[in-house]
Amino acid sequence: MSVDIIGLGTCNADFILKIPRFVCGDDEVEVEQFFSSLGGSASNFCVALSRLNVKTGIMARIGDDELGKWALDKFKEEGVDIERLVSVEGSTGMTFIAVDPSGERSIYSFTGANKQFKVSDDDINYIKKSKILHISGIYCEVADEASKHSNQISLNPGTLLSAYGIDKLLNIIKRTKFLFLNKKELLLLTNKDLKDGAQILLDEGVPIVIVTQGCDGASVFTQEDIIHSSACDVKVVDTTGAGDAFAAGFLAAYSKNKDILDCLEFANQVAAECVQKWGPMNVPRNFKY
Repeated sequence: MSVDIIGLGTCNADFILKIPRFVCGDDEVEVEQFFSSLGGSASNFCVALSRLNVKTGIMARIGDDELGKWALDKFKEEGVDIERLVSVEGSTGMTFIAVDPSGERSIYSFTGANKQFKVSDDDINYIKKSKILHISGIYCEVADEASKHSNQISLNPGTLLSAYGIDKLLNIIKRTKFLFLNKKELLLLTNKDLKDGAQILLDEGVPIVIVTQGCDGASVFTQEDIIHSSACDVKVVDTTGAGDAFAAGFLAAYSKNKDILDCLEFANQVAAECVQKWGPMNVPRNFKY
């Protein structure tokens, strides 16, 4: 089966804890609310994209356990193609996320089956049949190999890959059309602030650099222009998955031939839907442009 956009990255079970405050060493705090959800960068992105009526498939690894079976069922319910969601021996990845009253997070991850991802011939054939490959939250070696075979690359490196720095990721960056970062990731990647960091990436050949800035909105940088869109005025409950929802909104609009400003504004709207409730998968089905 061919899909328009593939999400390559992690697939986890998320366990989200509502807490009154973050703790230090030898401290304890009561969990006020507990919530579980399908999660991981690829999962969040693909579910959001499917709910925006884009034909999408996930490329990830899950364990041969009950959580893996649960994840498969969830993707089927969401209409996400699971041809390259491969079950391997071991445990499905898990993430434990503590969220304070402001919506800020502290994250503890168990990598599990995600660390067994190796790009296979079947993965490559699947990539070649798609229009866009969106890479997020996966190991550098996997991202590098997968990016060699895509028609268009969208990259959301997250903290994990951004921490390698631009020199280590240069081959991937030079193949990338859409580069999604937040301000912290931009600094990690380039060691520069907003405009200077974005310009470095543009000069390396990335045509479209998108930087999210929390409550200050988001900006698109190209060699010709800087386009800004303000954040939506909503009450933030939980920021888990907001970056994945933002990327899904942007690429969904782009796939419908919207201009860059429309893509940016729609991405902000989709992310705003995500942060108003607990968990990473709050984009409404058939959400309109």
